[in-house]
Amino acid sequence: MTRASASSARPVLVLRKVRQILECFTLDEPELGLRQIALRTGLPASTCQRLVQNLVHEGFLDRDGDLYRIGLGLVRWAAPGTYGMDLVQVTRPVLDELRDAAGETAYLQVRDGPYRTIVALSEVRHLVVRRFMVGMVMPLHVGSAGKVFLAYDPDAWAAALRHGLRPVEGGRQVEAEELRREVARTREVGYAATFEERDPGAGSVSAPVFGMDGGIAAAIGIGAPVQRFTPEVAERLAPVVVGAGRRASELLGHRATRMPAR
Repeated sequence: MTRASASSARPVLVLRKVRQILECFTLDEPELGLRQIALRTGLPASTCQRLVQNLVHEGFLDRDGDLYRIGLGLVRWAAPGTYGMDLVQVTRPVLDELRDAAGETAYLQVRDGPYRTIVALSEVRHLVVRRFMVGMVMPLHVGSAGKVFLAYDPDAWAAALRHGLRPVEGGRQVEAEELRREVARTREVGYAATFEERDPGAGSVSAPVFGMDGGIAAAIGIGAPVQRFTPEVAERLAPVVVGAGRRASELLGHRATRMPAR
């Protein structure tokens, strides 16, 4: 390696170490000591101390006694990057990737009280498809996305019960205890799959999307006619949907130190 190429590579290594240090801080542990930072990054103590001191000097970190936290300067600089970016805009690439990987229409839904609403779609062009529309409103107590909200949103269950578990026209009657078991199963496996629960002839599988604060921000999933979307297909595609939820969460700034739960 020439001297010129070595010098051009050196800043990249330094930036990688800086990233390792900054990624040590989470919402659960916003303050860390120097020893904790060194252990988590695996950096030599002297290197870690020097970089941390430089980060404090430049405003990337703040120091309070023996503890460090993300600096207010870094927060201020990050603000323009998030200004004007909404949930749909940020997650659109993931929604398109999910459609292509699954070969079925992908959707993004948000919760409003006892309902969930489709806010984005990435549609396939099969001759036979499950019909979705942006703006479509559905109750929480039926469908895979509804179970995802019930599993991970602390307020969703109470909202659903206040609204009542009324059967949807053409769908099945839902009993509270059965729904509790299904929601518990959703938390256990990290996704929900349903078949002909809301619409005859249609099924879906959904997974959570978490925001920066660790709470559920949306449900992402796919839906299809049951002639293509069997339980075996849903089981095969569930990891694809869960992976899409994880990538969308990362784009929203979520740090998966632990799985949020209701």
